[in-house]
Amino acid sequence: MKTSTDTRLKCAAVFVVFIIFSIGPIPITSALGLYVVIFRPRWFKELVAKVYADD
Repeated sequence: MKTSTDTRLKCAAVFVVFIIFSIGPIPITSALGLYVVIFRPRWFKELVAKVYADD
């Protein structure tokens, strides 16, 4: 079973990649945020549960 620390590090790495790619003409991070707000995908809820899970 993965710990919340592993999940947090993976999320941070993904956000760093998004920040690097957002330098171009398409803002990926804000588009992803808009998608999460509008559609409320299941994977996001599960990700948040893993991030805030007790170790």
